Amino acid sequence: MSAALLASGVGLVAQTTGNGSAGCSIGKGGQSVQGLCQAANSLHISVAYSAILPVLILSIGALVLLAVSAVLPKRAYPGLYPVLSTAVGGVSLVASVWQWYNVPGGGQGSVEIGGQVFFDHFAALFAILISVAVILSSIASDSYLRREGLDGVEAYVLMLMSATGAALMVESANLISLFLGLEIMSIALYVMAAYHRRRTQSGEAGLKYFLLGSFSSALFLYGIALVYGATGSTGLGLIANYLSNNVLANNGILLAGTALLIVGLGFKVAAVPFHFWTPDVYQGSPTPFTGYMAAVAKAAGFAGLLRVLDQGLLTQQTDWRPIIWVLAVITLIVGSVLAIASRDLKRMLAYSSISQAGYVLVGVQAASGTGKSASLFYLFTYMFIIIGSFAVVDAIQGRGESHSDLGAMRGLARRHPLLAAAMLVLLLAQAGVPFTSGFLAKFYVIQASVQQGQYYLAVIAMVAAAVAAFFYLRVALLMYASPVGAASGGPSGAGSLAVGSAGAGSAGVSAGSSAGAGSAGAGSAGAGSAGAGSAGGAGVPAAVPAGRAPSGPAGATAVAPASRPPSPAGSALDVEAEEDVFGAGLAPIPGFDTAPATGAGTLDGPAGEAPYVSSTNAMVILISVAFTIAAGVSSFAVDFAKAATTVF
Repeated sequence: MSAALLASGVGLVAQTTGNGSAGCSIGKGGQSVQGLCQAANSLHISVAYSAILPVLILSIGALVLLAVSAVLPKRAYPGLYPVLSTAVGGVSLVASVWQWYNVPGGGQGSVEIGGQVFFDHFAALFAILISVAVILSSIASDSYLRREGLDGVEAYVLMLMSATGAALMVESANLISLFLGLEIMSIALYVMAAYHRRRTQSGEAGLKYFLLGSFSSALFLYGIALVYGATGSTGLGLIANYLSNNVLANNGILLAGTALLIVGLGFKVAAVPFHFWTPDVYQGSPTPFTGYMAAVAKAAGFAGLLRVLDQGLLTQQTDWRPIIWVLAVITLIVGSVLAIASRDLKRMLAYSSISQAGYVLVGVQAASGTGKSASLFYLFTYMFIIIGSFAVVDAIQGRGESHSDLGAMRGLARRHPLLAAAMLVLLLAQAGVPFTSGFLAKFYVIQASVQQGQYYLAVIAMVAAAVAAFFYLRVALLMYASPVGAASGGPSGAGSLAVGSAGAGSAGVSAGSSAGAGSAGAGSAGAGSAGAGSAGGAGVPAAVPAGRAPSGPAGATAVAPASRPPSPAGSALDVEAEEDVFGAGLAPIPGFDTAPATGAGTLDGPAGEAPYVSSTNAMVILISVAFTIAAGVSSFAVDFAKAATTVF
């Protein structure tokens, strides 16, 4: 059997080259091969390693980190693994930039390694994006992992392996290699979501992501099978050639395959209605990993979607453009509206991420070079915005992610003015305010839609931007509002404590503001009541560290210092103190800005303490803000994205 295959290979080589010589010779009876058969369609395929440099560097870097950890004592050199991971990302970045300036074919690109990968500006741009995301996320993760007692090599290996899969996705010229990259990236992200083993939410996030992600991968693979059945190939170039030279008598199989491919990739980009995993996974995952996930998974998913639709199925755009139109509309509306009702910072950013995916879909739906360059610009700038935003959230949350409610943002400008200013810039960029990269990103995708006559879609996108501006500006108002109790003259050091329900009842405890003397506020507890005082006006019971959750009753949810007089017995929030936050005419929303009638109370933000911002976090935030402003007032990033879409 093997001899027959080799003999047929000899005939194929001779037929391709016009003679019997193709750089190799096959022994008598086909028993041996000498030399390298490099002719087209021959047995041996030459490997253009320059086309897959980022994939090689990221994967080898992950293996090097594992090897280093195997020979060194655990935690013997704190900070070593983030430095190595950052170095690997830096080498990958250099290689990606080299690819950008050495694209073959006069900048038009080529297909390498037997038609499996593209070597073009599009792949190089996304490789740069992924490499930068690895660098920023490695830096941001260091302080978080040390604070939570999770530092080790595993997190950085997973990050590099997920980046490897993403890099393979963006340069895939075949649906099979695209699926392999998708799975390599996804499996690592599943583990990263569940990485915080001491938080139940993290485990739930990983399980939910894994189950729904596996289901979407199965749909994507089934879509590949249907497209192969309709066209006879899984190569994007071969699919495009077949569809341009043949008219299908019945394209039902192709339409079904296209729909399933969109569903599989729509899950990765968190497009509605494939978004249900996003809020829970973003909320439960470790905060720096969430920023990385939002940047890399979304970028790789959209890169795969652009490859499939605009290079493999371009001739079928009359079939898939209406689908993308509908997905873009419902994604914009659902993401913008549900973000308003979110009380958790990470859930709000999750719905914001869904809304941002809708704008990228607007550019994809345009099916033009302008639309593609606008989508690429959007993804590239959004990577900096979202990683920087989650770095700010990480600084605010504190140990155990105990301060993730919107109340933690209240009075941030007084506690840490620079951190509040950075968050303000990033929020305004997500809202699309002029002189930020977010404004140009939204402008270009809407412009591409208008150029294609999609006026209704453009109007919906602008209305969604106005709706989304509400919750972004609301957080800004909270940051620059007076801390709770400041208006009533309460001392800065005073605090308040709200304890949720435990067993049959609930206990409410409030600390007084009298210097040198404690005061007790009683709360109902079924058959009895419990009260506790504060010593010396410290504002927090001596047994509970400031800003941390008590470890006693199961119903005790959290503790946070505040600066206002005691609330009435059983009250978790003084509603009147909220009015200064909404001085711009925004009325408090029942159940959101006030405590629920029953159940656990909502805590005030830590008004007396400035968030701790590590040097690594500060570096990530500074880079993110600087790029967000620079890309909003200059054209370098826009030109970069336009050059990457010449292939389209």
